[in-house]
Amino acid sequence: MMSLGIDVSKAKLHTALELSEQERVKLKTKTVPNTAAGVEALIDWLGRQGARPEAVHVVLEATGPYHETAAELLHGRGLTVSIVNPAQARDFARGLAVRTKTDAVDAKVLARFGALLKPAPWTPPSPEVRFLRALLARQRALIEDLRRERNRLEKVEATHTPALVRDSVRESIAFLEAALAKLQQQIDDHLDGHPQLREDVDLLTSIPAVGLKVAQRFVALLQSRPFTSAQQFAAYLGLVPVERQSGTSVQGRARLSKAGPAHARATLYMAAVTAIRYNPHVKDLYERLLARGKPKMVALGAAMRKLAHICFGVFKNRRPYQPDYASAA
Repeated sequence: MMSLGIDVSKAKLHTALELSEQERVKLKTKTVPNTAAGVEALIDWLGRQGARPEAVHVVLEATGPYHETAAELLHGRGLTVSIVNPAQARDFARGLAVRTKTDAVDAKVLARFGALLKPAPWTPPSPEVRFLRALLARQRALIEDLRRERNRLEKVEATHTPALVRDSVRESIAFLEAALAKLQQQIDDHLDGHPQLREDVDLLTSIPAVGLKVAQRFVALLQSRPFTSAQQFAAYLGLVPVERQSGTSVQGRARLSKAGPAHARATLYMAAVTAIRYNPHVKDLYERLLARGKPKMVALGAAMRKLAHICFGVFKNRRPYQPDYASAA
């Protein structure tokens, strides 16, 4: 299978196609607009290189919203598509001793990544899941805007600020609060209109410390990617500890990899803070680690990972949380 690396930017797709000729690796490159027409031009170009759609493995990075159109169109045309974490691609490039970072070089690195590592294929989420993700992304943006405006109000009320400015900030806060309330109603209506999503949310909210907002965000995530194990889910969230030890001179403390989406990790952090008090399995793990002398943040990281495992287990097994199930820490 041929490997096609695509470096995605807002305006363009820089691509590199890796071909094998008599034990030699040959690369061909092509740059097209990051549009539906550009993707069609890329597919036509692949055909001229003798690359049949079913024999091409496309590898691209998750780059906000800019990779989505290309990934969905290429998948729809029969190409195998893999979306990799940008941190993985950077680590792979360092392993190849590639120090230069340009769009063309990144595309070549991704082509080599696909040829050597053969990452798992990606499947587009269903339309209702994509719709839910869009609503939740907008909700996160409005919450962040509201937080900033409330901070501004605190500052203007503590200083000699003109009343006109104070009123403007208060009006902005009222507008954002109303917009958030309306958006939450739209999210609830969307879930009610799709029984599978509503069931998923109800399953996750059966877990102590997992509230409605956490459940909604995790349903969107779990329905968007084909996670095959709790360990894989935790690794995607960046909750796997990374050791820093070598010989006798390097004895660094293990830290979370933080390789996944920061907003999902922040959501899980707040849930874990509650879980160490009210979820029996998470609380037991947290207290045992503290009793063994582990720092609080290390124990809290383990609690986050445990809670992610529980969420995956409940979601995968389609059974509500069982407080008395036997599990190893």
